[in-house]
Amino acid sequence: MDRGASALLTDLKRRGMLDDTLVIFGSEFGRTPMAQGNGRDHHLAGFTMWLAGGGVKPGFSYGQTDEFGYSAAVDKVSVHDIHATALHLLGIDHERFTVKTQGLDLKLTGVEPARVVKEVLT
Repeated sequence: MDRGASALLTDLKRRGMLDDTLVIFGSEFGRTPMAQGNGRDHHLAGFTMWLAGGGVKPGFSYGQTDEFGYSAAVDKVSVHDIHATALHLLGIDHERFTVKTQGLDLKLTGVEPARVVKEVLT
């Protein structure tokens, strides 16, 4: 993944497209440094995603897991927050598009509270 992502970002930057292109990378779960059985453990309460270009601060890290890598501990960001931030970078206010359905106010980011993570924006 490292070589492919590096090539993509390098090419976008070389062509002058990185400022206008938002790249988001994530996986389905986090991995701890220890294992039980055959392989490292999976944890959905603490995982890494990265964003590049499109209005995101370069070379910046935000958030932290606990010392075991089990759970997000500092500056927690939910998947809903990532969606709200991506939509904001695309010029869409996730709060504005709300549909009432089955008694819920359904937004583009779901029914859970979501915030734009302004700390990662340029």
